[in-house]
Amino acid sequence: MLIRYWFEFQYNHCRELPGGLGLGCGITAYNYEDALFLLSKEVFKNTPLAPIKKVIENVDISTLEAGHVLPNMVPPNLRGIWYPFGYNVFK
Repeated sequence: MLIRYWFEFQYNHCRELPGGLGLGCGITAYNYEDALFLLSKEVFKNTPLAPIKKVIENVDISTLEAGHVLPNMVPPNLRGIWYPFGYNVFK
């Protein structure tokens, strides 16, 4: 069974985060540890994981930011990163 997660990060400047993460990151994974694995491996890659400010498990995507997040995400029904769009690696 897959779970949708929404991560928001603590940062002082957007330059501290990999591209597109200023609003957050959406990941579908088997569990929280798997979501952190995908986040570290696919998004942050060779940089330390930014401090996590907020995590929503089983996020209702209709509650996410409508002006940029919703129109720029891929369907969240497969394991992988569905927002931001550029990291959508599905396994």
